[in-house]
Amino acid sequence: MTLLLTESDVENLLDMPSALEAVESVLRQHAEGKASNHARRRVSLPGSGLNVMFAGAPEFNALGLKAYTIARGGARFYTMLFDAEGGELLAILQSDRLGQIRTGAATGIGTKHLAREDATTLGLYGTGWQAESQLEAVAAVRDLERVVVHSRSEENRKAFADKMGERIGMEIETTHAPDEPAAQDIVVTMTSSREPVLHGEWLRPGTHVNAAGSNSLLKSEIDRDVVKRASFVCVDSREEIGLEAGDLMPSLETGVILLEAVYELGQIIAGHMQGRRSPEDITLFASQGLALEDMAVARLVYDRAVERDMGREIDF
Repeated sequence: MTLLLTESDVENLLDMPSALEAVESVLRQHAEGKASNHARRRVSLPGSGLNVMFAGAPEFNALGLKAYTIARGGARFYTMLFDAEGGELLAILQSDRLGQIRTGAATGIGTKHLAREDATTLGLYGTGWQAESQLEAVAAVRDLERVVVHSRSEENRKAFADKMGERIGMEIETTHAPDEPAAQDIVVTMTSSREPVLHGEWLRPGTHVNAAGSNSLLKSEIDRDVVKRASFVCVDSREEIGLEAGDLMPSLETGVILLEAVYELGQIIAGHMQGRRSPEDITLFASQGLALEDMAVARLVYDRAVERDMGREIDF
């Protein structure tokens, strides 16, 4: 039997601490050669587009794909999870909320391994739905004392601050000054901007940057000075750099950084190399998102659904 799990089911079954653990584990497995991931493939039509990404993690007993469409009516996300040993279709999951949480979790893991241990302030660019899980994840891995949020709309900034301040239990500041979030210990960009919202000249020594909003070569949230000032630069997967890393391609094309100097976050998690070497280093994690992260979290959701007798069974 195959389980059909709706957005409501996922919402009830998934939490950020568990997602952080799953994403960290599967990125370690990938770095150790124990999991396989393939970059997103895209089909573009005049009024819509289809995106498909797929991966397998034997230690999670997870194999599958995420497919989503983008059209004028919005985006629709679905994950198909298979048993890695027997090949059975275990579940079909609606995956908008799942993707939001795992995207935040990747930023959380990047922050855990690359931000200074004493980092207590966060600057956030973006106040949309995806920005919510970015804040939630960073707050889960660091004891934040200050959060400063910037976006183009004052109304959106205030609404975000009220909502998320209540959720994480602290006051969130808003600012109209675009350089103020960059002056914090940890900086996150999660916007839909095609032009840089974060400039390297604004950063202080010791900052960790998570650039998480761009997964297209047509968009870059950070300028070349951010990359130039970074002592360490990493991504989810090097395979995706030439396909999706709009934040890095201008720097790679102009020689600001060499491809050989861009590493994978999983290598840090697995202990294969050191990321931050001093408190003064600026570090950068450019996150595009991996199917492996989706599969690890989807397996977690599926196992909990079985334990709690949730979802609807489909007999094919």
